[in-house]
Amino acid sequence: MRGTVAVALMLLLAGCSENARKNAGENGGTLVIATLEDPGTLFPPFIQTTSAKQITEQIYDYLADVGPELDTRDDKKFRRELADSWNWSTDSLKLTFHIDSRARWHDGRKVTARDVQFTFELNKAPAVASRYLSSLENIDSVTLGDSLTASFWFHRRVPTQFLDAAAQLLILPAHQLERIPFGRLRQVVPPPPVGSGRFRLRRWDKGAGVEIGADTANYRGRARLDRVIWSPVTDFTTAVARISGGEADFFDGLRPENLKSLGSRRTLRTIVIPGMGYGFLRFNLRDRMNSRPHPLFGERNLRRAIAMSIDRNALVRSVFDTFAVVPVGPTVHAYSTTDPSLAQIPFDSARAGRLFDSLGWVRSPDNARMKNGKPLVFTIIVSTENLNRIKMSVLVQEQLRRMGLQASVERMQSSAQLAREESGDFDASIGAWTMPSSPDATRDAWSSIGIGKNGVNYGSYSNPVFDQLLDSALTSDPAHARDKFSAAYRVINEDAPAVWLYEPRRVLGVHRRIRVAQMRPDAWWFSLPDWYIPPAERVLRDRIGGSP
Repeated sequence: MRGTVAVALMLLLAGCSENARKNAGENGGTLVIATLEDPGTLFPPFIQTTSAKQITEQIYDYLADVGPELDTRDDKKFRRELADSWNWSTDSLKLTFHIDSRARWHDGRKVTARDVQFTFELNKAPAVASRYLSSLENIDSVTLGDSLTASFWFHRRVPTQFLDAAAQLLILPAHQLERIPFGRLRQVVPPPPVGSGRFRLRRWDKGAGVEIGADTANYRGRARLDRVIWSPVTDFTTAVARISGGEADFFDGLRPENLKSLGSRRTLRTIVIPGMGYGFLRFNLRDRMNSRPHPLFGERNLRRAIAMSIDRNALVRSVFDTFAVVPVGPTVHAYSTTDPSLAQIPFDSARAGRLFDSLGWVRSPDNARMKNGKPLVFTIIVSTENLNRIKMSVLVQEQLRRMGLQASVERMQSSAQLAREESGDFDASIGAWTMPSSPDATRDAWSSIGIGKNGVNYGSYSNPVFDQLLDSALTSDPAHARDKFSAAYRVINEDAPAVWLYEPRRVLGVHRRIRVAQMRPDAWWFSLPDWYIPPAERVLRDRIGGSP
């Protein structure tokens, strides 16, 4: 398996640069992507699925997008899309974008600054309830200079200003949508997507697939492929069978156990990219019946003793082999603000035993830890829909049993687990977060602001010191951001409101004829318009395409 990993990583490095050999004569071909979900909607303010994000980011453009380094604080690291230039006011409360004069909507109309203003107004409208609403809180308004100049006005200076203005909203065509009252957008079927991206929508048969085709006259250059098709399947096994049998060219959800069987397929290769998610064992710090501290996990040192009892390196090796690492805290290694030398409370069973003893949880003759005649018993809830988390729960249960703890595992549907967590009706849970292109989501997941209704800090962890350090890190300049994030992570690691278990790498399966381009850790589709297929290696479906 380790040799497979080395080969996969080498292929990734080769794949990220293989597209440098560009030749206009090599345009053409079809990419079929196996996906486990239908996009649901292709109207950007309402998208909720990963496949919808993948598709809409090909059809529409941002003003500028986050670059492959995931540096969201330096505007020079962003990739220009609709905006060809921008400038800041002296007080940094006004950011002005100039729209590329060559940009056109797929219906031939010019892209203008009014489109930018309209997109902001639509997503900011309470009646629309866009998923971007919280990201736009710091933006007061968008005003127009001339037909190609739009200015964003901010309430305060924060490091996410450029990200929020440039790379949160896919720009929509005002001329197509502005006659629809905002309040009716959720009641009617939005018109077919008309974007400015390097691909345009060809067809969408709900439940059967989405096809996009190259916009051959696009202002940023024609997409190299003629067509990209998202083909939904009902389950993981079917997706693997599709790519193994040649019906699909790409699948982004392979598991380590698939590598051995797929490795014998000469038409396939695997690519490993850094992951943007992490799994954890979360403790509930509040009693489920009232607002008092949880009878077990309200005690900081008990959580610390449990953290010392869990050998995370052994868990990762057992479940993922070398396709995951142990997190350094509530973050991922892909961020430039993450210090890889940072560490959680280390595994140390002897020290854990002494700490349990000091808390009064001593071993009985049958090896169970007891205090005042009561055993150290609690329940871990976990989703039945994630095999890796189920495996983790069994291994964690066994490691804790050896330490004298009686942890039962209760499996349930993801929706049931979420309902239990939202209501506070749990002792501990095994879950996971997928992080966006910036670490800002840490605030909602682990700080005091995420506690309560509409929050996702289900364990109710609260430490004003962590909150202050995290806020300072999130508003820090790039030169000091890593040190400030590390200070915040040290505090939460020592408090142990969770044990961060694994940070998986993403394993992609791709047909060998496909030449990929640069991938961003949170978005392998970042440079999808630059993927291509050499003419000599094309199959029958590659010859179906041409101009839309």
